[in-house]
Amino acid sequence: MMGFSVSDELLGTVAPIVVYWLYSGIYVALSSLERYRLHSKAEEEEKNLVSKSAVVKGVLLQQVVQAAVAILLFTVTGSDAEADIAQQFSLLVLTRQFIIAMIILDTWQYFMHRYMHHNKFLYKHIHSQHHRLVVPYAYGALYNHPVEGLLLDTVGGALSFLISGMSPRTSIFFFSFATIKTVDDHCGLCLPGNLFHMVFKNNSAYHDVHHQLYGSKYNFSQPFFSVWDRILGTYMPYSLEKREGGGFEARPTKEFKDD
Repeated sequence: MMGFSVSDELLGTVAPIVVYWLYSGIYVALSSLERYRLHSKAEEEEKNLVSKSAVVKGVLLQQVVQAAVAILLFTVTGSDAEADIAQQFSLLVLTRQFIIAMIILDTWQYFMHRYMHHNKFLYKHIHSQHHRLVVPYAYGALYNHPVEGLLLDTVGGALSFLISGMSPRTSIFFFSFATIKTVDDHCGLCLPGNLFHMVFKNNSAYHDVHHQLYGSKYNFSQPFFSVWDRILGTYMPYSLEKREGGGFEARPTKEFKDD
């Protein structure tokens, strides 16, 4: 009986999409836990300017484009089987590739994201679509205008793949990890014991500040580190306070309240 195998290239294309919806589904199941939410369920329904069905359609469109670019990228770059096998057994090489890819993706997304806020035309016609989610939720993480999805996420991902020199097999794990982190940043929950919140300062509360009117010119960093915000003066410090009626709220510190 012949075995069935799936290529690394196919897994590298499909895995991040599957991971996106599976991980989002976990947060959908947990969204009823009001005591851990950054906004109430009522606020989510009242403040958001786009229907959930439109969000799902927008995300699926972006994922189709991402899949097409991934297939093209894997086809153009090819795969060296011997080199791929060697990489699997070199923890140092894998660690270096992950770190480089994270830095490249963070840098690209910070400056593109910031520019889309400061350029009035780009914000009005492109980036404002993402900010229709005033109260972010997990499966809205990749809800963007198609042009933004291509420039910010797809091109950024392609650059991190190419510059880091990772193999298709390594890309399965890196982009699945990046996908989980992006979903987590938009989940709208602060759950106890969340490892992402312990390891990364750039988390759901950090990004929630950016989605509010007072923070729209701050906290641009995504998806991993807050370094560029801190270096370039766009970091908005905040405290996580208990919200009246249950849950939490990310509140800017006093100096920003007084601006």
